[in-house]
Amino acid sequence: MALLTILEFPDERLRTVAKPIAEFDAALQTRIDDMFETMYAAPGIGLAATQVDDHRQLIVMDVSENKDQPLVVINPKIVEREGVQTYQEGCLSVPGIFADVDRADHIVVECLDRHGQPQRIAASGLLAVCIQHEMDHLAGKVFVDYLSPLKRQMVQRKLDKRRRQAA
Repeated sequence: MALLTILEFPDERLRTVAKPIAEFDAALQTRIDDMFETMYAAPGIGLAATQVDDHRQLIVMDVSENKDQPLVVINPKIVEREGVQTYQEGCLSVPGIFADVDRADHIVVECLDRHGQPQRIAASGLLAVCIQHEMDHLAGKVFVDYLSPLKRQMVQRKLDKRRRQAA
């Protein structure tokens, strides 16, 4: 397994719309394992392939407290949504920044697992937020897109300052 480089906002590659996965080969299994290793090391609870410059509809997640419930979601489609919740979100591609985002409180997602088997996931709370957040990445969206232009500009300045200090 290998740690992958996570793209950071405002990298334009984060705006790429991901394509569906049709081939469930050994290379895909390796990519899934590498994404889990990268996500756990970051540390995070979700990672979309787009964030590691792989523009396929692949998401890995683990919202469990003990990090022992890995979930792979491929080619996801939300088929039901209900209610609204506001959750303070962060993102591995926007490190150190958190903001309130409104999402559906309960969703049902149809997708494929890591072996191409169909699955239907009913999610609420943090899992629902995580799925919707990661699906945004697959559509070329970042959670800061939900912020006002002024707040987005402040986020950009804060990230630029951090990068200058790190250099």
